[in-house]
Amino acid sequence: MDIRDELLAEHSKSQTAKVVNYVGDDAKRFVELMRLFVGPVYRESQRAAWAVSNCIERHPDLVKPYWKTLIEQLERPDAHVAVRRNVVRLLQFVEIPKRWQGRVFDACFNLFADIQQPVAVRCFSLSVAANIAKGSEALMNELRVVAVQHPETATAGIRSRTRRILGV
Repeated sequence: MDIRDELLAEHSKSQTAKVVNYVGDDAKRFVELMRLFVGPVYRESQRAAWAVSNCIERHPDLVKPYWKTLIEQLERPDAHVAVRRNVVRLLQFVEIPKRWQGRVFDACFNLFADIQQPVAVRCFSLSVAANIAKGSEALMNELRVVAVQHPETATAGIRSRTRRILGV
């Protein structure tokens, strides 16, 4: 299977599942998917994002060589929203190594605090940041402060997630 051709053939759940099933836990196939994901071609990156997220959700060990790459995608201001959304989505399903926790927390905190970000990006970012902040009341309080800063922009999804995770 040519992963690029399959991703570009159709943007659908079934097509994404086909690519995810093909990649499975094969690290060599995942390398090709990641190449498309972080590549310069917008459409390829957008389509690969969903598959990358699903692959890592199924096989969390695939993420190990790509921590720096994934975090860089979160920090890039020009990253497509699909890329950002799928990176923070997949980070909910993996154990983030201590080495990367500070950088991931900062990136997710900033995305959660940015009211211009789509609801899904903000919700997933809150979940990831809160997972890292567990055990640190100071970090949890920082998240609570941000959660109540702009009540006029809080959608039902944001309110529900902040209530469930932060109790506010």
